[in-house]
Amino acid sequence: PVVSVYSATEDKTVGTLPLPDVLITPIRQDIVHRVHTNVNKNHRQSYGVNMKAGMQQSAISWGTGRAVSRIPRICGGGTHRSGQGAFGNQCRGGRMFNPTKMWRKWTAKTNNNERRVAVCSALAASSVPALLMARGHRVSTVQEIPLVVANEIESMSKTKEALALLKTIKAMEDVDRVKDSKKIRRGTGKMRNRRYVERKGPLLVYASNNGIEQGFRNIPGIEIACVDRLNLLKLAPGGHLGRFIIWTQAAFEKLDSIFGTYTAASDVKKNFTLPRSMMNNSDLARIINSDEIQTKVRAARAGFAKPSQKRNALTNLGTMLKLNPYMAQVKRAEAAAGAASANKKRKLTPTNVKVGGKKSKAVKATARKCKDAKLVQMSKYVETKRATPETPCTSFLDSYNRAEETIPKGVMVDKTGPKK
Repeated sequence: PVVSVYSATEDKTVGTLPLPDVLITPIRQDIVHRVHTNVNKNHRQSYGVNMKAGMQQSAISWGTGRAVSRIPRICGGGTHRSGQGAFGNQCRGGRMFNPTKMWRKWTAKTNNNERRVAVCSALAASSVPALLMARGHRVSTVQEIPLVVANEIESMSKTKEALALLKTIKAMEDVDRVKDSKKIRRGTGKMRNRRYVERKGPLLVYASNNGIEQGFRNIPGIEIACVDRLNLLKLAPGGHLGRFIIWTQAAFEKLDSIFGTYTAASDVKKNFTLPRSMMNNSDLARIINSDEIQTKVRAARAGFAKPSQKRNALTNLGTMLKLNPYMAQVKRAEAAAGAASANKKRKLTPTNVKVGGKKSKAVKATARKCKDAKLVQMSKYVETKRATPETPCTSFLDSYNRAEETIPKGVMVDKTGPKK
């Protein structure tokens, strides 16, 4: 692939350049985010509270036994201050908890190769228009991404010339977005020499400074960087990929010598090779549907059934019949036995029959005979368990007494039948 080179004064192309290999390296957002977090710590200024703050009183604890806390208290008397708590972070005029020290570890180390991979990923993301627009840059009218301008731009030392160039290459829309976003910072920072905040605009990368820094440094949102000293904090501000970069022709040509290619090593970075993608072609659907793959794979199997959901055979009759077909006969036998038992109970229950007159009296008489027959059977069982003087067994006597208690009063039992 090739990239067009645009004129610095007119809206036309003046040539083409091959696309450097560093712009097609895999985009590793995780590495960029981790490296940015560590590198961003390295420009912090140290701070800390006074070592004596909150500790410049004469105070000692009163000890136990006085129904007060054991916090150190101001010595002396004759004033409200005496007896008040001191030193502790919960006390008025006391020190803070864990006072900050200037010898804290402010910086963080990052592997050199990891920083290089992060820069390569940030450069590759800058050549994807979708990532630029997702980051907020206005590049819908720009002719081409990445945008390369002829070397005349490096000698522009006047801001008027720089603004004319930005209008020519259709990058002024992104600068206007930065101008409109300038606001007063929220919080205490507005009183600490960082009163205003604004968005990030284009990044201008050059090879040699022939006046380009003086020409573009006063335009809001424009940042300038040398191709030999590319910084991840500028290529991916906030750890977010997709910075809009305007390249000069000399800087764009120098990328292959700085980062190397997939066939040649870098001239500057020792023992460094460009990261490679796991797949040369990430369009997996196109690979599978290609003729080379389809001629080798077997035909799709017909009639493949999706595995059914597992069901409990104890609660699902269909599953139980698959496991034990005899269960259908068992169920039918149980149903028939239950129906027969229900019919039998229905015939012996006189309350289910509602008839009047002589028929009602006959039904009641039959019921009484059935009840008496049950009592006769019970009395025969009692006779078999009756105790005699020859067999004075306590268990027999207990069972006899319990059986006689179950016989209703007024019923005499003998061999001929019950009498009242």
